[in-house]
Amino acid sequence: MKAVVFHGVGDIRLDDVTEPKLQEATDAIVRITGTAICGTDLHLVRGTEAGMEPNTILGHEAIGVVEQIGSNVKEIQVGDRVVVTSSITCGTCEKCQAGRYDLCLKANPNGPRGATAFFGGPKTTGSFQGLQAEKARIPFADNTLIKLPNSISDEQAILLSDIFPTAYYGAELAEIKAGNVVAIFGCGPVGLATIMCAQLLGAGRIFAVDTIPSRLEKARELGAEVIDYNAEDPVKAIKRFTDQIGADRVIDAVGVDANRPHHGLHKLKSAVLGVLHKSNGHNGHSIQQESNPQGDNWHPGDAPGRALSWGVEATAKAGTFSIIGVYPEVVQEFPLGMAMNRNITVTMGHCPHRKYIPHLIELVTDGVLDPTVILTEKESLTSAIDAYKAFDERQPGWIKVMLQPAMS
Repeated sequence: MKAVVFHGVGDIRLDDVTEPKLQEATDAIVRITGTAICGTDLHLVRGTEAGMEPNTILGHEAIGVVEQIGSNVKEIQVGDRVVVTSSITCGTCEKCQAGRYDLCLKANPNGPRGATAFFGGPKTTGSFQGLQAEKARIPFADNTLIKLPNSISDEQAILLSDIFPTAYYGAELAEIKAGNVVAIFGCGPVGLATIMCAQLLGAGRIFAVDTIPSRLEKARELGAEVIDYNAEDPVKAIKRFTDQIGADRVIDAVGVDANRPHHGLHKLKSAVLGVLHKSNGHNGHSIQQESNPQGDNWHPGDAPGRALSWGVEATAKAGTFSIIGVYPEVVQEFPLGMAMNRNITVTMGHCPHRKYIPHLIELVTDGVLDPTVILTEKESLTSAIDAYKAFDERQPGWIKVMLQPAMS
């Protein structure tokens, strides 16, 4: 079968690989009818998230049809149309039973203190083969697969695998209440979905920060007030619009591949601060990483801590700063003093997808939420490498990419 395979940093290929087989009695085999490319996949290919093992199939978002089940799979049946939760969870341990699927004690083979297990990730997450393929093995199928109603389209369903659960989780982590002023850093798929989820939770005013014109335009269409960080200092802008108070709730939907401003006086200020930062012995803006840029592709962000510092600066006194952008363990610096001196609550973590997907299915079924407003591209799996490159380059209009295997 065809699959998108990681061979090394900056080296991904569409390969012919062996079809997966059942390995445990709780497994299922799913024929993938739709998968997607995520910003987390780009972190892995760029090398900003290290630890990937060669020959790992990429991807952690999918929908499909169940083809085989193990002898201990009881809730899922052959023929079921399902969405795959991006994180892998057993459903039976005490953490899963409490709804903290992100803390599952059994799924990660690295042990109970291991990171959240997910498909197509580095060794720390379990080295599970990913979902950008024609078929996939799904561990703990009764919990990692969720049946889809016929009323939900494939295009809606693929966005419920990871993007919208993560966005809703980030909005809840931020403790958004009715009337709150919210600032969201990053207008990629998760950032845009977070705008929609913040509205569902009653946000009164939403600022969205990015610099890609098509993404800012989409954020504006969704009802946010947009700030181009290359045109003006986003923290100053948020303060100006809030009588110098700042935002009640701030969400980092960028992560480690953040970039500093590259234009105007704001660029100069950012560069000077970066130099001063390094001269003081800090490394939050210069993490060690393997990289393999090729032409316009696979360039790591040049300011890994930028969204973190902007986020804290933009948060009002006693506000909440939620971090759902991905950071590797080598990022070890945070503006702690600034956060403490304004009594800011900082929340972060990986999404417990299994907790949120059933609720999101209801919202879509009831017509309250239409995830497809951020789905901009549908490509064949055979065009995956070109699609990766276009998404990585942030080409105009490329916001969220769905891949459809030829077998579907």
